Amino acid sequence: MNDFSLKTLGLLEFDAIRKRVAERAVSEEAARCVLEDLPLRDSESVGQLKTQVNAILERINSGDEEKRDSIPDIGFLLPKLMVEGTALELDEAYAIGIFVERGLALKAWIAKTSDPGLSELCLATPDCAAIPREVFRVLDREGRLRDLPEFAEINRRIHKLNHDLETMISRYTQDEDSRRMLQSTVPSQRDGRVVLALKANFRGRVKGIVHEVSASGQTLFVEPAEVVERNNDILIEQRRLDAEILRVLREMTSHIAEHRADLERFHKLIISLETLHARARYAYETRGHFALEGNALSLKQARHPLLGSSAVPIDFSMSGDINTVIITGPNTGGKTVSLKTVGLFALMNQFGLALPSDEGSILPVFDGVYADIGDEQSLSQSLSTFSAHMTNISSIINAATEKSLVLLDELGSGTDPEEGSAIAMAILDHLIEKQVRLITTTHHGILKNYGYTRARVENASVEFDGRTLSPTFRIVMGLPGESRAVDIAARNGLQPNIVSRARSYLADERSDVSALIAGLKKKHEELDAGESARRLEEQRLREERRKVDLKELRIKQKELEIKAGEVSKLKRLLEESRKTLENLVREVKEGELTREKTLKVKEFLRDLEQNATGADAAIEEERRALLEAQQNIDAESAAEDADKAGGGKAKRTKPRSKPRIMPGAEVLAGEYRRRGTVLRADKKGSWIVEIGSLKMSFQEQELIPLTPSTEAKKPIISTPDLVSSANPQFELSLRGMRVEKALETLQHQLDAAVLSGLGSFSVVHGKGDGILQKAVHDFLKTQSVVADYYFSRPEHGGFGRTEVALK
Repeated sequence: MNDFSLKTLGLLEFDAIRKRVAERAVSEEAARCVLEDLPLRDSESVGQLKTQVNAILERINSGDEEKRDSIPDIGFLLPKLMVEGTALELDEAYAIGIFVERGLALKAWIAKTSDPGLSELCLATPDCAAIPREVFRVLDREGRLRDLPEFAEINRRIHKLNHDLETMISRYTQDEDSRRMLQSTVPSQRDGRVVLALKANFRGRVKGIVHEVSASGQTLFVEPAEVVERNNDILIEQRRLDAEILRVLREMTSHIAEHRADLERFHKLIISLETLHARARYAYETRGHFALEGNALSLKQARHPLLGSSAVPIDFSMSGDINTVIITGPNTGGKTVSLKTVGLFALMNQFGLALPSDEGSILPVFDGVYADIGDEQSLSQSLSTFSAHMTNISSIINAATEKSLVLLDELGSGTDPEEGSAIAMAILDHLIEKQVRLITTTHHGILKNYGYTRARVENASVEFDGRTLSPTFRIVMGLPGESRAVDIAARNGLQPNIVSRARSYLADERSDVSALIAGLKKKHEELDAGESARRLEEQRLREERRKVDLKELRIKQKELEIKAGEVSKLKRLLEESRKTLENLVREVKEGELTREKTLKVKEFLRDLEQNATGADAAIEEERRALLEAQQNIDAESAAEDADKAGGGKAKRTKPRSKPRIMPGAEVLAGEYRRRGTVLRADKKGSWIVEIGSLKMSFQEQELIPLTPSTEAKKPIISTPDLVSSANPQFELSLRGMRVEKALETLQHQLDAAVLSGLGSFSVVHGKGDGILQKAVHDFLKTQSVVADYYFSRPEHGGFGRTEVALK
C-alpha cells in the first residue's frame, strides 16, 4: 500500500479538492501538474511549501495587480527545437512568445513576495526576454505574419499580376455580350486559379481550360486561355513568397533554439510558480488559514470544504500525549463526516493548502494517511462487508507507522457484536502499541469503557439534542455518546407500537455504560446551570456596588464644586482687598507714615493670603482623593470586564496605592488621557510632560501616574493558600504557576475537598504549550480519591479547564 494510496485519496475525496485547485491555474500544464501532485511527507518540505504559498497569498491580499492572463502550453514544442533546420508554425511561435512574456510578468510579480527563497529563485531564473523579441519581430500581437522587407518585392509583383488579372477578367464581366454567357459576373477560384462561371450552352464561345462542372451540368468553370499565363505567373510568385516565409520562420526558430536550455528551465519554473499561485488563489477564494505544525492535532471550527454553506464547524483535539480517539454517538450525527474532515485536512495541509477553519489549528506532518470508511462489500470478489473491512484494515496495520494517521469507521461492525467488539479492541491494542495516531468511530458500548481504561486513549462523542431528537453535529471531547437509535427510528417514522416495545426491551437490558453516560450529561448540565447562576449573581452584586460607589463619588464631586466656588469668591475678595490696601498704603504715604501702620498693613495682607492658600490646598487634597477614588472604581470595572471575558475566573484585588509623580514617571495626561513621561517640575503644582515629540505643561491634578496594574497586561490570577484556609474552591486556577507550585496547590485542594465533602470541582490550567495541562492530568491519574476527570465543554473553557469528580 502506498503512503498516500489512490484508494485513501478517493475515500477522503481529496481528488475533488485537487480539481478545485487546478481550476484556479491559468495554465493547462500547471493544472495537470496539480492534478498529478501528491501530498508531501517530510516536515521541512511541507513547511517550505506552505511558506511559499502563504507569501504569494500575501501578494494577492496586498492589492497589487495580480497576473491572471492565461499561459499557453508549450511543453510539447520544446522537443521540436532540438531538430536542426525545423521551422515552427505561426501559432506555435506565437504560443512560445506569449508564454515567455506572461511568464516573465508572473515571475516579476511573485519576486516581490516576502519569502526570500521564492524571491531568490525568481531572480536566478534565466532571462528569456530575447525570445519574445524575436517572435514578435516576425509576428504581430494577433499572431499574424508581419509585412517584412524580405516580402516587399514579391508582394509588389503579386499585387501587379493580380491587377493585370482583374483587368483581363473585367473584359468578360463588363462586356454586354460576354455577360450573357456567364452564370455570374463574380469570378471564382478553383485550385488557386481564377475562373469564370460559364453557361454550358456557350461552351464553344470561350476558349480555355474547364476546371469543374456543376452538379446540374448547367455551369462550367472555365479558365480563359489568355488568363492561364497570368494565373501561372501569380502561382509562381506565391510559391516564391511561401519559400521566403519558410526561410524567415526557420531563421526565427533557429534563434529561439539557441536559448532552448534556458527556455526549458524557464518553462519548468513558470509551471511550478503557477501551481503555487493556484494554491494561493484557492486560499484567497476560500478564506482559509494555514495550520501550524506541532505534535498535537487540533482543529478549530473546521468546515468540510466540499459541503459548502451546509457544513457545520467542528472542534477536534488530540493532545500530544493522546494517540487514540474513539468517537461514539447517534447515527447521522456526523461521526463519519468528522472522520473524513480530519483526514482531508491532513492531506490538504501536506499539499500546501489553507484550511477552511479558524486560525490556530495544529496538524502534525504524517508519513501516511490510511482510511477504512464506508461499505466495502464486493460481489465480484465474494467479499462480505466484514471481510472487506478486515482485508483493508490488515493492509493498513502492515503499512502504518508511529508517524501515520489511521481513520477507521464503524470498527468491529458487520458481524456478531460480541466478537466484533473483541476484534476491535485487539486492533486498537495493536495500533496503540505501534503508537499510531488513530481515530475511530463505533457503536459498541464496550469500546466506550475501553477509552476510559487505557492510557493515551480518549473518548469523544457527537452531541445529540434530546429535546428535538436530532444531532447537533458538534464533537464533545472527553465524553462518550449514546447511539440513540430508538429516538432516531421514531423520528424517521417507525410505528409507535414498535418503538414502545423497543423501549421496553431497552429498559430491561440497558447497559451500565449508557446509564453512566446519561448521568454524566445530567451532572454536566446541572453544574453548568449552577455556574451560570452564580456568575449572574456576582455580576449583579458588583454592578450594584459600582452604582453606589459612583453615586457617593458624584455627591463628593458636587461638594467639591461648591467649595471651589467659595474659594473663587475668596480669591476675588483677596484681589479686591489687595487693591484696597494698596490704595490705603498710598494714602498713608501721602500723609503721616509710621512703622506701626506699615506693619499692620503687611500683616493684614499676609493673613488674608494664608487663609486663601490654606482653603485652596484643602480643596486640592480633596480633589486628589476623589480622583484616586475614581481610578479605583475604573480599575474595578476593568477587572470585572476581564472577569467576564475570562469566563468569570478572575478574582478581584485591592486597589494599589497611587504612586508619586516624579521625573521619569509614566503618566496619562490631560482630558484625553494621552500617555507621556514626566520630565521635570514646572511652576507651582504643575509638571512638564513629554508626549511623543511634544513637551507640554499640566497641572498635577490632570496627571494619572501609571502603575504595573495600569499597563495592558494579561492578569495573573492568584490562588488562595489552601493550607491556611482549608476551604476547597469550586474553581481552582493554576494559571501563571510553575508545575511544582501548581501540583502542590492542587494537592491542598484535593485534601480540602475531601475534608469538606466537596464532590467535584474544576481546575483552570489554560492551554498554552500543554505542559501544565499534562502535569495536572498525570497527577490526577495517580490520586486514589479521584473518581474521574475530563476536559470541560468548549463553552466553559474546553481544553483549558478540567472537571474533577471525587469518590
